[in-house]
Amino acid sequence: MFMRKTHQSVLNGIDRLAFLCIHLKVHLFTFRILPLLLFAILHLVTVVASQPDSSPKAEVVDVRTISHSPEDYHGWPTLTRLQNGRLMVVYSGNRDYHVCPFGRLELIVSEDDGKNWSSPRVLLDSIIDVRDGGLVETQKGTLLATTFTSLAYQGHLNNPERLLAKAFGDDLPAHLDAWRQAELGSSQEEKEADVGSWLLRSEDGGRTWSERVPAPCNSPHGPILMRDGRLLYAGKELWQEDEKIGVWVSDDDGRTWELLSYLAPREGESNAVLHELHAVEAEDGTLIVQARLSGAGIKEKKTLQTESHDGGSTWTQFHEIGVTGYPTHLARLADGRLLMTYSYRKRPYGIRGKISDDNGKTWSEEFIIYADGPTWDLGYPSTAELSDGTLITVWYEVPEDTKKAALRQARWTLPKAINE
Repeated sequence: MFMRKTHQSVLNGIDRLAFLCIHLKVHLFTFRILPLLLFAILHLVTVVASQPDSSPKAEVVDVRTISHSPEDYHGWPTLTRLQNGRLMVVYSGNRDYHVCPFGRLELIVSEDDGKNWSSPRVLLDSIIDVRDGGLVETQKGTLLATTFTSLAYQGHLNNPERLLAKAFGDDLPAHLDAWRQAELGSSQEEKEADVGSWLLRSEDGGRTWSERVPAPCNSPHGPILMRDGRLLYAGKELWQEDEKIGVWVSDDDGRTWELLSYLAPREGESNAVLHELHAVEAEDGTLIVQARLSGAGIKEKKTLQTESHDGGSTWTQFHEIGVTGYPTHLARLADGRLLMTYSYRKRPYGIRGKISDDNGKTWSEEFIIYADGPTWDLGYPSTAELSDGTLITVWYEVPEDTKKAALRQARWTLPKAINE
């Protein structure tokens, strides 16, 4: 369990001293007690400060841009380390802005632990916007990429003053012309039929990919691999009437999916305010799902958590874990600890994280991985652990001098577990 913070220990000590002084009926600032009180406080501070602070701190080695197309907007990536050590990132590329009709699912690859990245390959294009990219490698080595398609950009196209006028300024007419040209290639009926949640397969290490097939749900980072070889997908039934959130499982390498359980919102809340789930299997077998809480009636966006101790059949009530960042990516490290990384969209904008050493029951103090984001438009990080324990986190970020978001990467480390 994590130790109390130093400043809290000092405050507790001062409270005890004040209590003692009151019961001795000695005024705190008389000439008789003041020297003793000052000496006691100084001694307490010295003792507490000498105790090691076990709160984790990220040691960042470097932060850099890894995307190759500064003229494009890149969004919502997922990083995965394969069994052979190769790193892959899938994301929405070829974009004009945060919402637009041009998004497509793209893939970049690194063969040297993230030092160099390939040019992008297109996995899925569509007549409408292709958005968040998820990626997982199955026990058999199959790659599953997930995404969803959306017509949300049409609301902005029909009302550009709402957002696009500010985003594009004097260039707005040229952007609107390009968007309208993209709309000419298909009917509205065809576009609406193209909306959905999707999954693609590769059984040759990413060289070739299947046609898209419907996925049971969607979440930014896609399914996870469990230790028994099954796949677990925590997500939301996008574009359905109730848009329920739940957990699905596959025992045939991701070809078919079975609903394990729907996840119930807290009392007074609804499915409409729960989004962008991700899951992890803890070392003791506990399944943990975290979700973004945001939407109508929610005063402060934050992350909620639920757990299952019976393989996903039943779940605890969603509860708060002291995280106002979102959405989260969950990972189990080689030493058994759990890591969560997430966007922090309040100043200073950036990427933060927490560690759990008790299978998700409690989480450490928040630590900062990156805090130099120019705007709120950044995040959706995911993290992979290299063979030497180094951590690689990838996210998207809009730079200060342009509206075109890039893919960013941090290489960092954490102190080893105390019991190692």
